[in-house]
Amino acid sequence: MALPLLPGFSINKNLSKDKFHKSQHFDYSNGVPMLVGSEKPGIGGELLLGQKHKQKYSLFPKGENSNAPSWVAFDKQVLCFDAFFQEVVPQSKEEKYRVRKCKIYFYLEDDTIQVVEPELKNSGIPQGTLIRRHRISLPHPNDDQFYNVHHFNINQEMVLYSRTFKIMDCDPFTRNFLRKLGVRLNPTASVPEDPYCNLRQEMEESMKPLRPYERQDTLKQFLDHDRNVLCFYCHWDDSESMFGDPRELIMHYFLADDTIEIREVIYPNSGRDATPKFLHRSRLPKHAPIPIHQPGEKTDRTVLNVFGPMGHGGRYILDSLKTGAVKEDFYKDRDLTFGSVINVWGRRVMICDCDNFTKAFYRTKYGVEDFTPVQYKAPPAPKPARPVPPYNGFGSEEDSLCSCQGLLPKPPQKDFKKLMEKDRQGLDSNVLRFVGKMETDNPIDKERVFIICFYLSDDTIAVFEPTQRNSGVIGGKFLERSRVKKPGQELFKSEKSEWFTVQDLYVGAQLLLNKQSFKLVDADEYAFNYMEQHVEEFPRANMGTILSKIKSISEDKKNQLLAMVSQGDTGMIQYEHFRSLLVATDCGLSEHEIMMLGRSYSEREQTEANMGMMLAVAQDQLRKKHFEAFAEMIRAFTHEDRNRTGLLPSKDVRTICKAFQLPLPDDLLRGILKRYEKESEEIDFHAFLSGINWREDPAPPVFAEDVLKVRELRIRKHRADLSDIPPCSSYGDMDPCKHSNTSYVHNATYVHHLYGYGMINV
Repeated sequence: MALPLLPGFSINKNLSKDKFHKSQHFDYSNGVPMLVGSEKPGIGGELLLGQKHKQKYSLFPKGENSNAPSWVAFDKQVLCFDAFFQEVVPQSKEEKYRVRKCKIYFYLEDDTIQVVEPELKNSGIPQGTLIRRHRISLPHPNDDQFYNVHHFNINQEMVLYSRTFKIMDCDPFTRNFLRKLGVRLNPTASVPEDPYCNLRQEMEESMKPLRPYERQDTLKQFLDHDRNVLCFYCHWDDSESMFGDPRELIMHYFLADDTIEIREVIYPNSGRDATPKFLHRSRLPKHAPIPIHQPGEKTDRTVLNVFGPMGHGGRYILDSLKTGAVKEDFYKDRDLTFGSVINVWGRRVMICDCDNFTKAFYRTKYGVEDFTPVQYKAPPAPKPARPVPPYNGFGSEEDSLCSCQGLLPKPPQKDFKKLMEKDRQGLDSNVLRFVGKMETDNPIDKERVFIICFYLSDDTIAVFEPTQRNSGVIGGKFLERSRVKKPGQELFKSEKSEWFTVQDLYVGAQLLLNKQSFKLVDADEYAFNYMEQHVEEFPRANMGTILSKIKSISEDKKNQLLAMVSQGDTGMIQYEHFRSLLVATDCGLSEHEIMMLGRSYSEREQTEANMGMMLAVAQDQLRKKHFEAFAEMIRAFTHEDRNRTGLLPSKDVRTICKAFQLPLPDDLLRGILKRYEKESEEIDFHAFLSGINWREDPAPPVFAEDVLKVRELRIRKHRADLSDIPPCSSYGDMDPCKHSNTSYVHNATYVHHLYGYGMINV
């Protein structure tokens, strides 16, 4: 009776299928139609009639929380098996077969197999990798399939390319891995004995001596002293022989094997051929020349008696006392000392000196401290001075001298290192500027002021006279930048002329530049700071030297000086009074040294600029530049204020001001921002913009005196920063060799007053 057509009892087999594709079984190969998919399944992936599923790769159980493919999960994981195979050896009476041990590696990531045979000493057969790593097919009739992990087990045979391998054992990792896969491992098998290997082992054991082997260990000495060579400078006096003369030699002693090598020092134009070596590297006997030994007379071991036939099967008794051995003494490191004479195959060579490594070696090993070299030759005669013709007036003295030093004249070389070190680097100009006045009886020339610049990069001097109003003298360049000779020298002479150096310029010095005498009366702040930082070059700026001069005065003058200084109640004294006291003591201090002393012990008053005056000056400059972008700046500040606190870091405020090109001097802008800065290093940008906004919050008008006062206070405030900035930096590029500006004289003359030493703490 047929079942009713109830749900679940449908006779249609395609209801639960979702794949109906058909595999391609036919294709063209080289234009010939042929069957290419005999192993492919039928419709929907189902096997055809009589078709069996063939597994291509190893199947592993899926791990917990692991979705990685096999080539990632089993990367660098290899199963290792110990195996052997027997190889037939025809046409040999010693062996009929040979047992060869090997290792089989199975790579889990791609089911590849590699067979490696360990190399044995003196095997005589090629060993190493027998089968390279690749997938190996099963033997016929299953040659369309490949070996996988399930074909491996202990104590079973497997055929690889018609060669039968038997697996004996495996390593612990392989054993644990196969057990986790559920493979039941067979017991471990043993390797059959190889008759020929046993015969070889018996022969090797019979060749070993019955008594302890006398070993001479030289490996330790080689490993400890490899590439350690002692170097000696030697002398061989061969003047007694015909056409002989003294020779200089270099002897190398190799600590690794106690060998000696000697090379000859051959000077140019000595008339001797440059031979590579005077003595080849070898052990040097002490009593050379020695007689030639017969073959077999000199051996490593001495045979006392011989029993049995010669060759294999005989017995040898070695003489442990070595009564018949030939003894030879060779030079060792302990025999090589200063002043000793060694015998180099009949030549008496004296050791005179050595290098630093050799000295350290003898000091460490033998405790030698005296390494006085032996003088074996007279000192060379001094070279006669080459006469130099006098200067002829053409070109510079250095250029004329170069034309006398060779047939091909070369241009004189400049001090490039000094040029790179002392050239302008950013704001560091490396130029010392002094204020000078003419020493003359002309009342008009006495009032003229000159700026004397000394360039440290090439020791050149430039003199510039700033224009003074209503003086009747046209200012400008007085002396082109060049080196200046010291006075009192002959023009046409053979010796080099002396030029003015930086040590010749100091306050109070007198210079004769082109027959015009100048006296240096002041210097800028950069020059004073540079001298204080390089006291080794400027002895007049060295406080130790200055104080030693003061200490050298007599006791009466010391007491007089202390009495005059102690008249003040506050312990302070005016600089002019202090200077007059030092001049009166006649202690030999120059004007520059007195100024250095005053700078070192002075107390300067710090005057704070008025905030209202600074804002008035800033608004005056913004009004003159027609700057009105205050609304755009407030929008930029608000955009940067992410937290809407009305505060921004000082760095961001300065960046926005530079972005809008705010036409204010950098020192003035820095001073205003410093006043608005809070403890958290943030600035209230609303108050800052309100202070500089000349449209909405105009400040009272300012006068020229107020602008100069604010500028002077700013310079006084930041004089520490001006020590690294060249003078007149606030007035632009004021190089005397380029411009003529009346502001330069103001900056140069008020240095002493602006940075005045004020009260001296005594």
